[in-house]
Amino acid sequence: MVTVSKSPEFYLTTSPALLKLPNLEVFTGKPVRRYRPGMSVAGAGVVLAWGRKPSAAKAEALAGRLGLPVLRLEDGFLRSVEPGAEQPPLALAWDDQGIYYDAGRPSRLDRLLDQPLSDEQADRARSLVSAWRAGRVSKYNHARERDYSHLSPYVLVVDQTFGDASVGFGQADAGAFDAMLVAALERFPDHRVVLKTHPDVVAGRKQGYFSASSAARDSRVCWIGDNVHAPALIERADAVFCVTSQVGFEALLWGKPVHVFGMPFYAGRGLTVDAQPPPGFRAPVSLEALVHAALVAYPRYVDPETGAPCEVERALEWLALQRHQRERFPARLYSPRVPRWKRRALSRFLAGSELVDERQEPAPEGAPQVVWGMAPCREPVIRVEDGFIRSVGLGADLVQPQSWVLDDVGMYYDATCPSRLEQLLCETRFSAELLDRAGALTETLARLGTTKYNTGDRSWRRPDDVEQVILVPGQVESDASIRFGSPQVRSNLALLQSVREQHPGAWVVYKPHPDVVAGLRKPGTNEADAANWCDELVTDQDMAHMLGQVDAVHTMTSLTGFEALVRGIPVTCHGQPFYSGWGLTTDVFPCPRRQRKLQLAELVAATLILYPTYVSRRTGQFTTVEAVIAEIQELRGKSSGRAGILTRLSRLLRRAWRF
Repeated sequence: MVTVSKSPEFYLTTSPALLKLPNLEVFTGKPVRRYRPGMSVAGAGVVLAWGRKPSAAKAEALAGRLGLPVLRLEDGFLRSVEPGAEQPPLALAWDDQGIYYDAGRPSRLDRLLDQPLSDEQADRARSLVSAWRAGRVSKYNHARERDYSHLSPYVLVVDQTFGDASVGFGQADAGAFDAMLVAALERFPDHRVVLKTHPDVVAGRKQGYFSASSAARDSRVCWIGDNVHAPALIERADAVFCVTSQVGFEALLWGKPVHVFGMPFYAGRGLTVDAQPPPGFRAPVSLEALVHAALVAYPRYVDPETGAPCEVERALEWLALQRHQRERFPARLYSPRVPRWKRRALSRFLAGSELVDERQEPAPEGAPQVVWGMAPCREPVIRVEDGFIRSVGLGADLVQPQSWVLDDVGMYYDATCPSRLEQLLCETRFSAELLDRAGALTETLARLGTTKYNTGDRSWRRPDDVEQVILVPGQVESDASIRFGSPQVRSNLALLQSVREQHPGAWVVYKPHPDVVAGLRKPGTNEADAANWCDELVTDQDMAHMLGQVDAVHTMTSLTGFEALVRGIPVTCHGQPFYSGWGLTTDVFPCPRRQRKLQLAELVAATLILYPTYVSRRTGQFTTVEAVIAEIQELRGKSSGRAGILTRLSRLLRRAWRF
């Protein structure tokens, strides 16, 4: 027999599948090695097993031979967006005594519930319940919401796939499902009974426990086999009936009466109507105690973006963001021809909706279409454009974006009509919390020098002997932002001439648009004469670096104007960009629709937090502006900022094909 190390160096497993689990060593906090006969096990702490699956028997046998304890892992109750093997878990149950779904013996969850709950822990549990409901999260979070209000009043009866291990270990069998359905019909004679089963059961690919039930053919029973998000059914149910499904636990979080016909971890605690007596080791507890034990103390969590250990609140917040973003648009969207690389990106930015290529399937009348920018399109339409903090590298170089805006009202640079951003700026009542976040974001942007593309050298210095330096950013004159957002001044040369005439004594620095410098877009009308109207022409320089040294910015509609405002630099707008008209800029041609006066924090909150959609480069999932800035900083630290081989090849092809 091997003596268990008080300070184990590593853990053992017999399972190749468990060893491949992403973030396993983050969860365990120790290296994990697969056991091989004859290997040294000195320093081993435990043998890992996955729940009570048949494969766990090998782990138990090995532990017995080596005299080591067994540590059982299982998916946590707040697992992931996608189910099963499609996405690794964010949470693992961590049990050195049993496993939560085995009612035949105490688990670590049972032992945690034997401990008194402090006031602080109870408050935390109540906050988690509120956050769970507000975020509309569940164990899995990929399915869409649906409206089942037309079925009310109803009670929800939850089927499970036949042979589910939690049924047998939860002291139940097929008879428990029949008894449950009969009880639901009898106890709620004036209600519909909504029977939720697995979509594969309805399709005939799997067997459920009600497949041959005579009670399930009652006229009041309504079968739901849709792949639907659990809260959509729980929220309107007057009661929920379960055998051992986690839906019963989630129903408790939603404040629903729960009738239980097995013995899952949440039954026998005085919180549910139980069809059988509880094990002797279970005693009544409060909902707060159950929530704290099941969501805080029992599982371990990993941050989906950093890969570091985290608390349940962080995992819940991230999953709530995924839920919110995935529900923004209808389930099916249609797009005309979109370049292949943009279509790949669109699938990430529109996750939760199916994007259908109209070349394969024409859009039916009234179906929303997704188009790039201001492309002609019938209503309803969702217009897509680059976000304001996009990437490290140019979009024209096919660098994948980390932020896009998806606007179902207009487009932010079209000053001829409102956009979703303009509505946010006109109508939003900004909370103190959101303004604090915007203020912190403003400081971060100024400190790190983050801009839209985050490329270029940082060698430029302002002249020592001048009082005022004015930066004039060039634009691509064929861009829609000038056509739709600058009614009077429409060329870079005209802008430069106006600035020179108004400020004859200033040092005027002109920076052509990077796409023009790279040869990816055509220069503007007579732009070659720009040097005659400025004191200095600068090309491959980082915009944030330059903004840190100038006194003012003059622009038509360039995003540089917004980036200057964030850094406290005065901005004069010769067009009507989205950031003009709110009392923060000097407007040569004001937009008459914009009358509200805003603080800078309000402009930043709407423009960078509420309006764009962000996708993590690391995870491919929705994220926040703060996370994107961190990823951009990390990538900038690894990149020279100059065009690589693939980028140069892309530029050559674009010049040849005018792609």
